Amino acid sequence: MKIARCAIALGSNLGDSRTILENALIAIAHTPGITLQSQSSWYQTAAVGPPQPDYLNGCAILEVERSPQELLEILLQIEVKFGRVRRERWGPRTLDLDIILFDDLVLDLPNLHLPHPQMSFRAFVLVPLAEIAPTWIEPISGKAIAELVKAVDCSQVRRIN
Repeated sequence: MKIARCAIALGSNLGDSRTILENALIAIAHTPGITLQSQSSWYQTAAVGPPQPDYLNGCAILEVERSPQELLEILLQIEVKFGRVRRERWGPRTLDLDIILFDDLVLDLPNLHLPHPQMSFRAFVLVPLAEIAPTWIEPISGKAIAELVKAVDCSQVRRIN
């Protein structure tokens, strides 16, 4: 299988978020067919959705020998391993793992949309992604991540390390 370059976003606002996120990255990196290439700093960000604690967010670049659907299934299993329970849309969570970009693939399936449909509007994704992949071109807009981040309000995103 062809090796693909993939960007994922990580988030947590329940429990020991930093430990959960760092251990989730270790779990991802120890998965056969996945290599962790780089990871961003961690950022404290205001929550989107119902009232809840701030999030800790970051991004990582992976090389994967998996299909997008296989990668999604792996990430969902890792979320469950770290106590993720889906109660309400945009509700608090121990771990959230989203595929943001998968090479330059544009995909629209019932359970997976690539690139992530909200990525261009979310500073909590674009700020950490711009740190590690500023020149990656988002395939729908044709704009680099460094360009996209300039168009969003980043005032609620604070680097913590």
